[in-house]
Amino acid sequence: MNREEIEKLTTLEACREAIDAIDNKLLALINERMTVVERVGEIKNESGAPIYRPEREKAILQRLEHLNDAQGGLLNAGAIEAIFLEIFAVARNLELPERIAYLGPEGTFTHQAAESRFGAMSEYLPMRTISGVFKSVESGRAKFGVVPIESRQDGVVGETLDLLAVSPMKIVAELYMPIHMTFATKAAHMDNIKRIYSKDKGFGQCRQFLDQHEMHNVEQIPVESTARAAILASEDPEAAAICSHIAAKLYGVPMLFENIEDVTDNTTRFLILSDFKNAVSGQDKTSILARLKDARKPGALVQFLQDFDDAKINLSKIESRPSRSNDGFGYWFFIDFYGHIDEPYVQEIVAKHYDEITWLGSYVKGEQ
Repeated sequence: MNREEIEKLTTLEACREAIDAIDNKLLALINERMTVVERVGEIKNESGAPIYRPEREKAILQRLEHLNDAQGGLLNAGAIEAIFLEIFAVARNLELPERIAYLGPEGTFTHQAAESRFGAMSEYLPMRTISGVFKSVESGRAKFGVVPIESRQDGVVGETLDLLAVSPMKIVAELYMPIHMTFATKAAHMDNIKRIYSKDKGFGQCRQFLDQHEMHNVEQIPVESTARAAILASEDPEAAAICSHIAAKLYGVPMLFENIEDVTDNTTRFLILSDFKNAVSGQDKTSILARLKDARKPGALVQFLQDFDDAKINLSKIESRPSRSNDGFGYWFFIDFYGHIDEPYVQEIVAKHYDEITWLGSYVKGEQ
């Protein structure tokens, strides 16, 4: 409908009839898209190509955002992404049903991150440990694994880095997710709350909220995860949970307050793991592990990094970890830089340090 036709809608009933008609067209178009997707799946199955192509999805989203801007559409970039990521997830499950392992239990922020990329139709496997996620993907029980790698507030997740050093799995995508805490309870009034459950860090991250609502004297009970906190609060009408939005919703605990964290810009970076290589997108990031032969030699790391500077490659992160080999107190270096492993200027550096570099994955850089 054009603007002139919309302005002729003078009653609520007329507006509803117009929306119904548009919904009918949307359903027909989505089904038409899925028919093409089925054919894509057949072609990929014949060629052995991976179903999940983050670089292709990124290109589609950018094209649609530019088109929306040119047309003066009402949707913002976040709304377009939310709608089409779910369409992508449904489409991938038509091509080939997906199973995703993640650091559980259900209702954790990692679960929320996984669902944001793979949608509600995928099958999810909650793992008790990060190593369990890696093993599920390595064994083929899951096609993808989702693990945290670092947070703005707490720094890197050492276990994830250590497992990347020895796992054959590759990083195929990254995503940055704002971490927002929710205060959820079945209590009728705040005064009825006798206990608050959360992960130990949850209490520390929401100290100002607890003080503002004079709840510093209410018993605070640390549990192993914010998801567990939501479960306990769902069973106790005199309890509350400091937990994620998805946990409160999953376990049916009404959310009394949202975004209660002291630091409003806390963000966690998650990695998606699998067994394939992404194509070059032009907006890539690459992760490598550097095991320097002469690590104890003065200036060894500087000389290694100089090659990146000479090639005008921008590093986005460097993190050292204790070496797992029998070389005393040595270190390995995890490095992220902008570019794809298959681009010629990157290949020159890899060739020069072929016995010092382990490629961990090239993927479309996430939006921070």
